[in-house]
Amino acid sequence: MQALMRPWGVMHYAASGPEDGPAVVFANSLGTDLRLWDALLPLLPAGLRLIRYDKRGHGLSDAGPDDGIEGLAQDVAALIEHAARGPVVLVGLSIGGLIAQQVAATRPDLLRGLVLSNTAAKLGTAESWQARITAVRENGMAAIAPAVMERWFAPAFLDRPERALWQRMMERTDPDGYVAACRALAAADLTASTRALRLPTIVIGGSADGASPPAVVEATAALIEGASFHMIPDTGHLPPVEAPRAMADILTPFLQRIFHV
Repeated sequence: MQALMRPWGVMHYAASGPEDGPAVVFANSLGTDLRLWDALLPLLPAGLRLIRYDKRGHGLSDAGPDDGIEGLAQDVAALIEHAARGPVVLVGLSIGGLIAQQVAATRPDLLRGLVLSNTAAKLGTAESWQARITAVRENGMAAIAPAVMERWFAPAFLDRPERALWQRMMERTDPDGYVAACRALAAADLTASTRALRLPTIVIGGSADGASPPAVVEATAALIEGASFHMIPDTGHLPPVEAPRAMADILTPFLQRIFHV
């Protein structure tokens, strides 16, 4: 286990691969930790530096102040400067995708490319996120977890025993960290800054995603000049869990083109 000290406490991260290799950084979804990427990483090209981390209040990271997508993006920028040599490709899923868009807008010097998975420039409404916050505050994480699983996963995956493990991961997320992330999502509308991005970008959606509807994801791809959109069929909100091979097949040519690996 590896730790980076931030002003708010300890941020847990994991880095594998050669220290001087071209780096790919992965930003997780709401209610998951860095294990989200476990099945995907072995399928990516050899020689890369692969860096994952736990957001504030998720996994093994401390909870931090409630300072929105901007603060969460500052954490990623600090991690890149600490753990990578040179600009990286940043892969963000769901809220991780909004964090990635914010990093691209504010610290383009740190990035060589951007992968936005199952995300958008704006996700949900302030009212929907407030309803989620209220449910967590009144009844706890376990009360909302079954409905979230229905939005996360395609029907076939819901019948698999692994579904219970992802539900348990979400239920064990620090409620304060989860609520802070919901508040960040409620306040975030990155449409203008994302429309101004000018770096190599691919965008990935899942045809059965109930949390980030494919049309919303595709519309975000259309904001970014030159971005390509890829749809993974019969897959929900978490392609690295449900369809790691399909996701790797999309990522690999992009990484090879960026890094010449």
